[in-house]
Amino acid sequence: MKYIRDILELELKEEVNKLQRCSGGSINDVIECQTNNFHVALKINEAEKFPKMFDKEAEGLKLLSSTPFRIPKILKQGTFQKWSYLILEFINDKGSSYSDKKLGENLAKMHSITSNHFGLESDNYIGSIPQQNSLKKSWLSFYIEMRLQPLVKICFDQNRLNKGDIRLFEKLYLELDKIIPKEVPALLHGDLWQGNIISDEYSEPTLIDPAVYYGHREMDLSMLLLFGSISEQTIETYNDIFPLEKNWKERTDIHQLYPLLVHLNLFGESYLKPIQGIVGKYT
Repeated sequence: MKYIRDILELELKEEVNKLQRCSGGSINDVIECQTNNFHVALKINEAEKFPKMFDKEAEGLKLLSSTPFRIPKILKQGTFQKWSYLILEFINDKGSSYSDKKLGENLAKMHSITSNHFGLESDNYIGSIPQQNSLKKSWLSFYIEMRLQPLVKICFDQNRLNKGDIRLFEKLYLELDKIIPKEVPALLHGDLWQGNIISDEYSEPTLIDPAVYYGHREMDLSMLLLFGSISEQTIETYNDIFPLEKNWKERTDIHQLYPLLVHLNLFGESYLKPIQGIVGKYT
């Protein structure tokens, strides 16, 4: 880990006392680091593999800092030899869990932040996959052209989807206008599974690892439900502030198609049947 010490001592101007790998980190290595005056998380990867990934993450964190959520402060960012890195404040949960009520309140207030367009001024990443964010006036256009079609093409090119699957997706695109209610663009975390919400030492929900853009707010909620659950208190508090459209839970599978395609691309065929099941349901 000499290069890690070199980076930290170069940026923090202090000798490193502790280095410990954090769990997870399938794309980036994440390392907890301590010096006499700093307690930080270092995220590091090979710069050539994921060009500007940490630039995009930093942009996302800065956007999310306008929300009520606690967001890790960016301390340093750069490259060293073949490595790209991001140094963030370390959020220590001290074994606590965040308040479900506070999560609902913060999500509703985050989703109330809007824009004139769906998308973002620049592209970024979801996981290790480049995420296209070209601005669109309608959610339908954005979801089809910037989310579903690019991933469907990648999965087809990798032989994870076949021509029959492509035909069914084409039919699905024609049905989406009847299924998804129109809404104004909402500021989204973009990759909001349970692992990207952590508690701080005050039991405040904290967001990490964003894939930010302005989109349909049901995307974030659908992602939470794909790999976990949302408590009744979270939803009640959310609805008190920014009521959801009727039957939103019945539409979660439509908005889960995008993260499922991401996982099909990254992790393989175990995600194919859920995708085929959703597409088949609506076509």
